Amino acid sequence: MAIEQLADGRWKVDVEPIKGKRFRKTFKTKAEASRFEATCKAKVIETPDWSPKPKDRRKLSELVDRWAILHAHTLSDGPARRRLLDAMAKDLRDPVAIKMTGNEYAEYRALALKSGANPKTLNNRLGYLRSVFNVLHQLGEIDYENPLTRVRPLRLQEKELSYLTDQQIEKLFTTIHGYCKTPHVAMVAAICLATGSRWGEAQALTPERVRNQLVTFVNTKGKRVRSIPIAQDLETQIHRHFKEHGLFSNCLNSFDKALAHSRLPVPAGQSSHVLRHTFASRFVMNGGNILTLQKILGHTSLAMTMRYTHLAPDHLQDAVRLGPQSWKNAFLSEAER
Repeated sequence: MAIEQLADGRWKVDVEPIKGKRFRKTFKTKAEASRFEATCKAKVIETPDWSPKPKDRRKLSELVDRWAILHAHTLSDGPARRRLLDAMAKDLRDPVAIKMTGNEYAEYRALALKSGANPKTLNNRLGYLRSVFNVLHQLGEIDYENPLTRVRPLRLQEKELSYLTDQQIEKLFTTIHGYCKTPHVAMVAAICLATGSRWGEAQALTPERVRNQLVTFVNTKGKRVRSIPIAQDLETQIHRHFKEHGLFSNCLNSFDKALAHSRLPVPAGQSSHVLRHTFASRFVMNGGNILTLQKILGHTSLAMTMRYTHLAPDHLQDAVRLGPQSWKNAFLSEAER
């Protein structure tokens, strides 16, 4: 008999649609067994070499392995991302990936929050793990849906983007010159302040990428090359620096220490980004176009650049001009009204 019930109540299929092609499998219900039998008979008639695909029993760590082999090399932070994903798989107790649920991940996230994890960090982790399933599905490595599709990122309170005043900028550079031993810190900071670049972008500049009053950034977060105009004086200073001191070294830690020593009121987590925010804020306050700013900063989404629009002078004036004028009544006596 092709289908028979076992002593434990399960149903065993033992079918040989054509000579030499025999399939055996056990199911919980007779209906599942019958469907499997019918599928085997139909498929073998159509394609004699067909055989049922075994269930994907790979654990999450094994999928991370495959993701690393097939995709991690395309990312600038591939090795670091791999280490983080390995740690996540371990924290999640390395479940069978196909059986993983959104609820299971939400419980892991809740425990991490309770332990003091940063919500923004947890949102990044969710995005990284989602990407593993999405990439492997696109490449045909897995044939099931992403189990994290319906898990929503945590809602975050938008942080105020801090920027420096002229006096604070002067204090910062005074501290850098007096506190930092490496000469590169001041020059890299000046480039960030003058162009709105990220620290890593400015630090990776070479002499050939500074010419004709333009600096060209190639190691950008958005993977796009962009060129930003600079003053002739700054170009001269940069080339003089390269001749005297050579290429920039990795000096972000020195900047961080100088910034802390200056005691400027910079929110936690912004560090060298305060230079980028200062450029963008001043650009908008001086009437710069928001679309131009998007290109200068290298934002792939305009939504990122729109965070600075509240600083636009016309925006501020509209608050006075278009807002309700009835506030004046608060200072008038009844007779004056």
